[in-house]
Amino acid sequence: MTRPVTLFTGQWADLPFEEVCRLAAEWGYDGLEIACSGDHFEVDKAIADPSYVEQKRAQLDKHGLKMWTISNHLVGQAVCDNPIDERHKGILPARIWGEGDPESVRQAAAEEMKDTARAAALLGVDTVVGFTGSSIWHTVAMFPPVPASVIDAGYQDFADRWNPILDVFDEVGVRFAHEVHPSEIAYDYYTTVRALEAVGNRPAFGLNWDPSHMVWQDIDPVNFILDFKDRIYHVDCKDTRMRVGDGRRGRLSSHLAWADMRRGWDFVSTGRGDVPWEDCFRALNAIGYDGPISVEWEDAGMDRLDGAREAVGYIRTLNSITPPATAFDAAFSTE
Repeated sequence: MTRPVTLFTGQWADLPFEEVCRLAAEWGYDGLEIACSGDHFEVDKAIADPSYVEQKRAQLDKHGLKMWTISNHLVGQAVCDNPIDERHKGILPARIWGEGDPESVRQAAAEEMKDTARAAALLGVDTVVGFTGSSIWHTVAMFPPVPASVIDAGYQDFADRWNPILDVFDEVGVRFAHEVHPSEIAYDYYTTVRALEAVGNRPAFGLNWDPSHMVWQDIDPVNFILDFKDRIYHVDCKDTRMRVGDGRRGRLSSHLAWADMRRGWDFVSTGRGDVPWEDCFRALNAIGYDGPISVEWEDAGMDRLDGAREAVGYIRTLNSITPPATAFDAAFSTE
């Protein structure tokens, strides 16, 4: 199946947008999943100045690149989070952080996500990828014992804060693709079910499938695709390798730094990690997903200039798998 291969720019926000465009084009990417970070895309400027959007389009055209999505993970995180603290100050634009009052930050983040939908419509893309944040993630260890009422209130808080945002998405004809990820309201299989139910399964709220966060939690990324086939609005490809066997490494990573070998997991670019890539792409074929496949480069153990170049070729190989090539495809065909 022919699908565009894009590069997510979030891990490249330290480079000017023009430079990222140049590199992605040289490596053979079809386009970009543009992050609202650095100078790559600034929502407030897009809303205030029509020429800003035209400038971004011109930069992409100059390098023969296209866009299908924009991403605003960092601001989306602050919509529901509790607590709001110095971690958020480090990732949010100053205009969103303001004086740091938690509820003011949440409300400013919500307004920015509404504007992100409007900016996406101005750009001509129909999907925004991002995080939601969660007021109950801090209870994930379930001790001290967490009353069911607290969890219920967390999903209600999510619905109360995100439904007005999704109303704007509906108004402008754009969808939100939530990245299922630890620290979010939907971080695994059953929390995804509950999050969808919390907003009444409205079409404006779908999913960004990234298998790395699932494999880390022992969630099957293949069945996730098949079970949520109508909600897979975008695909991010990031590999995961779990290093186990010494009795020290745990799934929660021990507060160790991102690239610390003791964490027990990392990212690999060869496809030989724990993500069953071929089965995953057969599942994407089976559900008829024809949107962009976005490479999210995040391997601290490999030079990103080499890794991102290799990744586009590997994804094109996976894209060439044509169903129904095996019994797997026949078993999970949607027809």
